[in-house]
Amino acid sequence: MNLRQAPEFRTARQSRPVIVGISGASGSILARSTVDALLYRDVPTIVVCSNAARLVWQEELDTPFSEILSAWQEHPHFSHYALGDMRAPIASGTFPTAGMVIVPCSMNSVASIAHGLSGNLLLRAADVCLKENRRLVLVPRETPLHATHLENMLSIARLGGVIMPPEPAFYLKPRGVEDIARYVAQRVLVALGVAEELPPELQYREGGEE
Repeated sequence: MNLRQAPEFRTARQSRPVIVGISGASGSILARSTVDALLYRDVPTIVVCSNAARLVWQEELDTPFSEILSAWQEHPHFSHYALGDMRAPIASGTFPTAGMVIVPCSMNSVASIAHGLSGNLLLRAADVCLKENRRLVLVPRETPLHATHLENMLSIARLGGVIMPPEPAFYLKPRGVEDIARYVAQRVLVALGVAEELPPELQYREGGEE
């Protein structure tokens, strides 16, 4: 994907950066697809990645996280902060953002956010989004879910967060994991308000079910 896409996608709201938190849950491809989709639209993007996420990335993808990070850093609208950098601007509510997505989102991150715990930059940035009434989208990766998982997600939803499990659109007949990840990434963009709707090829078609 060409990350240096022309800026015709940009809107006034998109001049504010979107934060992408990457936790240690399985599903690194979802994070990669989401960041790629944002940069493809020339949306300012800030990434914060947990230490566990880097390990999972190494296990699940052929490209080391450090390598994809270097590629993202070539884009003029990309920024990255370390997990322990609590002096980063996204740790403060005075720094304007368009919101945040945590993709994939571990149940540990869900629990911490639900209970107002913000011991690292990823969790603090999520807490800032909630307290400032900004969009917070979580893409949880766990199955099956027990009652505590569900209660924590319900608490976040009641605070205004969006819980968006990475469900495949089977009616689109995905050919593989890449197709599913691309669909989820586009759904994230809609949930964040970056895109008004899904691309035509990913929308509901007659004969399918939503």
